[in-house]
Amino acid sequence: MTLDAQTQQMVAANEADWNARAPLHAASAFYDRPAEFWFADYEWTDLGPLDGRDVLHLQCHLGTETIEFARRGARTTGLDLSEKSLEAARRIAADAAVDVEYVHANVYDAVDAVGGRQFDIVYTGKGALCYLPDLQQWADVVRELLKPGGVLYIVEFHPLLNALREVSLPGETDDLILRADYLEGRGPIAHDSTVTYTGDEVPGRQTSYEWRHGLGEIVTTLASAGFQLTTLRESEVLPWPRWPSMQQTPKGWWRLPDAAPRIPLFFALKATR
Repeated sequence: MTLDAQTQQMVAANEADWNARAPLHAASAFYDRPAEFWFADYEWTDLGPLDGRDVLHLQCHLGTETIEFARRGARTTGLDLSEKSLEAARRIAADAAVDVEYVHANVYDAVDAVGGRQFDIVYTGKGALCYLPDLQQWADVVRELLKPGGVLYIVEFHPLLNALREVSLPGETDDLILRADYLEGRGPIAHDSTVTYTGDEVPGRQTSYEWRHGLGEIVTTLASAGFQLTTLRESEVLPWPRWPSMQQTPKGWWRLPDAAPRIPLFFALKATR
């Protein structure tokens, strides 16, 4: 990892913060759902059959999604910054009776952490990219992690949702108002709230840091790293109700009512090495 010293301190603060949050997340009803719940149908269409393929899930947190790759026949590895998250992930995999290897490492150190192995698919997202201070270094790491012809698949909160704010703050209305940056460029954003997104109070929670990445930055960075973009989907549904007015889909995800504007809340990007 070649991040500067100040940024490395912020990443270390994020590690401490996720270690504080992980036990609460593991016990939360928020994550008490089957692994397949967290995937949109188009993800399996884009990824294709997984039997016998090598899959690396970067920034996998509790591994609540990771186990689904193993269930579908992939040789599966999950990597995360938080050791406490991985403790829960190993329990979840054991309870599901699936074989997943979990690796504790910063995503920028992933190549060494997995012993130089390469994968057919690198999967990431759903709250991961915002913790990347340097997108170009990340793209270079992912390229090294992939076999020639391998696939990077990102499923992530849309930058427009981030600009509307992923989770409302106390006193905010539910109006669709731009409250934060869509585009990158202003540097780290510090978060000092003691409440995590599952609604739990986190005693002694650390200050955490996030970085904005616009869709244009993401696509251009991947192209400059030698990736070929094959699919970019924008979706109006989320796995949880960001606004009280949202309506549940037959799958159990959530979308804004018909009277509201149709706006992208999720995106899925597939790129090949």
